[in-house]
Amino acid sequence: MRSMWVATDIALAAAALAAALAARPWRALPEGGPPWPWLAWWALLPLLWGLDGVIAMPAAAQALSGASLLVLMAGWPLAVLAMLPLLAVLGAAAGLGWDEALHRMVWLGVVPATLAFALGAAIRRWMPNHLFVYILGRGFFATAAAGTAAGALSAALHGAPDGVAIADLMLGRGLAAWGDAWIAGMVTAIFVAFRPQWLATYADRIYLPPRPDARPASAARPPGADPE
Repeated sequence: MRSMWVATDIALAAAALAAALAARPWRALPEGGPPWPWLAWWALLPLLWGLDGVIAMPAAAQALSGASLLVLMAGWPLAVLAMLPLLAVLGAAAGLGWDEALHRMVWLGVVPATLAFALGAAIRRWMPNHLFVYILGRGFFATAAAGTAAGALSAALHGAPDGVAIADLMLGRGLAAWGDAWIAGMVTAIFVAFRPQWLATYADRIYLPPRPDARPASAARPPGADPE
């Protein structure tokens, strides 16, 4: 059974990485490379994913994902590609085997990132292109829904750890998803107000009404860059 779970994780990771590579997201990077907030949040992910191992309380500490915020800042393809190097860091920092590190990368990184991207695309397609729709819809609610759904899917496929009731596990993962949502929502609101260029999925020309007397703020974005 465990070998089947590992094979499932490998298949999900490989499919996501192949799709991300096909998009060639590095073409939209700024000339100076990724903005430092992307790199700072990316570097923090192994700590979030391995927190329960660090404090040796697996039942009490449900790991935060952070993947949805990385998608908002970097876009889905680049966020997924950036998760691959975290396998080694996560294994070394939390003392995990490669299969457990892969499992966490998939279910705390790739799956919630993909679900958040899909929900974000639906919000952009079906909801008004309004500033607060982006902040609340994509920054907050999509993050909470993606984290909760990823936790439910993982629990359905892999079950709960020994000694932990499935209801308690889902409660912890739901609370962790809402914690992710609060962080992502607040950071998104701050970036939209002060540093919109740090959000690869945002552009003023889409979410703000045009002003005939002023050049769109999104004109400062790199040539050819467009949200997602």
